[in-house]
Amino acid sequence: MTEKASGADAAGLQTRAEHRDGGWVLNGEKWFITGANGAAFAIVVAVTDPAAPPQQGMTLFMVETDNPGWQMIREVPVMGTHSPGGHCEIRLENCRVAEDAVLGKIGEGFALAQVRLGPARLAHAMRWIGMAQRALDLAAVRANTRETFGAPLAERQAVQWMLADSAIDLYACRLMVLHAAWLIETGQRYRQEVSMVKVEVAEALGRIVDRAIQIHGALGYSTDTPLERFYRDARAARIYDGPSEVHRMVIARNVLKAAQQSGSTKSATGGLA
Repeated sequence: MTEKASGADAAGLQTRAEHRDGGWVLNGEKWFITGANGAAFAIVVAVTDPAAPPQQGMTLFMVETDNPGWQMIREVPVMGTHSPGGHCEIRLENCRVAEDAVLGKIGEGFALAQVRLGPARLAHAMRWIGMAQRALDLAAVRANTRETFGAPLAERQAVQWMLADSAIDLYACRLMVLHAAWLIETGQRYRQEVSMVKVEVAEALGRIVDRAIQIHGALGYSTDTPLERFYRDARAARIYDGPSEVHRMVIARNVLKAAQQSGSTKSATGGLA
């Protein structure tokens, strides 16, 4: 789905699919397509009706990567961990696919992508919680074993407060993920809560890892622990699957809408008692 020009703005999607001779011809470019190098096929989001709103104008296509019109330009070098298959830049040039390459129905691409994105954001959050927990574990061990000026770091109030703040962050993150997952599982509205999870857990991960590095001192800055890698990976969390700023716009819009409709923002803050 990701393109250079559009980013988080689905309305800016440039890849087009035209119906020709009983099939479809796709043209456009994608980038940061994770795992593309070595993949057997891809699900491509393309605009089939440029005149329609994005919610009705996009369609999903199954494209095999040995198609002559599929070109992998490069693996984009990244600051964080190199994933299997890389984060790739792709060009679709007169890429012909059959009629049955359409997934779902014509014009359902945007809606189907949203079905995937909600649970996927929670999956990211679960992984980030695991990284954050590991960072806090390392920080606590370091605080208990590292002595400075005749006493362990664990006896320093400044260090205690960093550990406490990280524990609070983790607790809040876990509860938010559990609640959002419950909403999805029980068929309730969940987009507002998932947006809040995406922002909070991504940013909490950065805070927790940052504190862990600080507690480790120079050791945390080295590659002798996984913390420096966590730090690089955590920076990307605030960007992919919707940058924090875009999610905040959506969250705020729903808060204001709830206030206008009922005089209370409770429904836009989880709806809990």
